[in-house]
Amino acid sequence: MPARERFEFASDNTAAICPPAWSALAEANAEAEVSYGEDKWTRRVADRVREIFETDCEVFFVFNGTAANSLALAQLCRSFHGIVCHEYAHTQTDECGAPEFFSGGAKLLPTPGANGKLDLAQVEALLRRHRDFHSSKPRVISITQASELGTVYQRHEIERISEFARQNSLLVHMDGARFANAVAALACTPRSITWEAGVDVLCFGGTKNGTAAGELVVFFKKELAYEFDYRTKQAGQLASKMRFLAAPWIGLLGDNVWLENARHANKCAQMLAKKLQSVLGRAPAFPCEVSAIFFSMPDALVTQLQERGWRFYKFIEPDIYRLMCSWSSTEKEIDDFVADVKEFCGGERNAR
Repeated sequence: MPARERFEFASDNTAAICPPAWSALAEANAEAEVSYGEDKWTRRVADRVREIFETDCEVFFVFNGTAANSLALAQLCRSFHGIVCHEYAHTQTDECGAPEFFSGGAKLLPTPGANGKLDLAQVEALLRRHRDFHSSKPRVISITQASELGTVYQRHEIERISEFARQNSLLVHMDGARFANAVAALACTPRSITWEAGVDVLCFGGTKNGTAAGELVVFFKKELAYEFDYRTKQAGQLASKMRFLAAPWIGLLGDNVWLENARHANKCAQMLAKKLQSVLGRAPAFPCEVSAIFFSMPDALVTQLQERGWRFYKFIEPDIYRLMCSWSSTEKEIDDFVADVKEFCGGERNAR
């Protein structure tokens, strides 16, 4: 009999809806409501977001993170513009050209940087290569918080990037699919690493933090949101029963559940990283600052773990694998996984 498939560390997308979000969804389902975002649930979420960020901002719902990033960037760009991003940014590696598609041709301009974060020296060198109308005109710097490699931008780093952006007439977009994890890791206020630090637009992720679907696009510069409602409608992102995207956010944002979920995921990742480092005898490939950890693992070990039923992904060739924790990760799951790693590593040593 094949081993039961176990997805605990494959992605935070594999986790269930967290109980407060589920309860709010059930409450929204108990009665009829106005459609197309005119309902009380959508209004409550927008008001709560303004409370959390302590500023007046425009808040829009879309179905998923790709739509959030792509439509936000399309709103900031014309077809001949360029978007500076990290070479491992989700927009660059995992969105199937959606930012280019929805912007009508704006080009992603990927740059390298240590630990998944932008290196301003590399960004400056890129800008020097895009000086005139023979190449795309840089318009936006996009940063991922937390990064795709499980690291976070400190406030001063975001401020430096934003200052650089202003000096070069660029806007700042933040892909915050795991924004909650970054806030939890930094123990900071949401405002301090967004609009106060110079961020113009945030894509605020809920799916990886405990909802089923529905991401927020938050415009801190309200004038940038002009006619964004038309853009979301045209892109098929205006839900007729919007309350079912909005209601889980009430459960998530109420009583700081979003931060508790993120703290738990971060804590579990650090626990897993520490135990794996002890068994594997090597440090993680990148600093473990939020809910993702990355380790170099030999093919033989990965094959044995997969045969045991564990599912997780290779992230960087030739041998860097990602393990992701979520709001629902448990110490038992961590111990079960580490025990299997230890068993197979022990077998390898004995074979030698």
